[in-house]
Amino acid sequence: MTEQQQRQEMVTIARSFYQRGYATGSAGNLSVLLDDGAILATPTGSCLGELLPEDLSKVTLDGNWLSGKKPSKEVSFHLALYNQNPACRAVVHLHCHYLTALSCLNNLNPENAMTPCTPYVVMRVGDIPVVPYFRPGDAQIGEHLGELAPHYRAFLLANHGPVVTGNTLRDATDNLEEMEAAARLFFTLETWPVRYLTAEEIATLRSAYHA
Repeated sequence: MTEQQQRQEMVTIARSFYQRGYATGSAGNLSVLLDDGAILATPTGSCLGELLPEDLSKVTLDGNWLSGKKPSKEVSFHLALYNQNPACRAVVHLHCHYLTALSCLNNLNPENAMTPCTPYVVMRVGDIPVVPYFRPGDAQIGEHLGELAPHYRAFLLANHGPVVTGNTLRDATDNLEEMEAAARLFFTLETWPVRYLTAEEIATLRSAYHA
């Protein structure tokens, strides 16, 4: 895929997130790793429903701003993920309703925010560790994500929302959407007796999909 095609794909996916209520106002940011080793990222203060391909920020993996509008202050944690996990080719961070609500709960398991009741989150991302709360833009978010990056595909920032990686922007998008669906199930079923997947069932899924 050419850089121009990747620019257009990011704009299309961002608009879809906005139109379906996964993002509001100027919240959330996306990025993708280009073949030349730089990344495209959504600019600071931008609405995901109103992006233009030429406005996207182009940034080196060292954090140097090359072109386009000024990148989001949160691009630093995107860079931490790319630099610490060579398999990461795209990052999606949104404030979508159910995952953000989950991130605000007390006493989440720091090693995995959601006990799975269906196979799909396990298949797509596996465990979802929780990063402690820091104000948006704080460098410590990137430090924590960088430490976790080699071992996980997705993360939940406490009182903030999800950060999800993928081997393409479409893959990261699908991962995010599956996680949001799982979080919706979590809140739908919270007052009901739930048959969660067993440790053996989870291990079988991990073996099949994360080899």
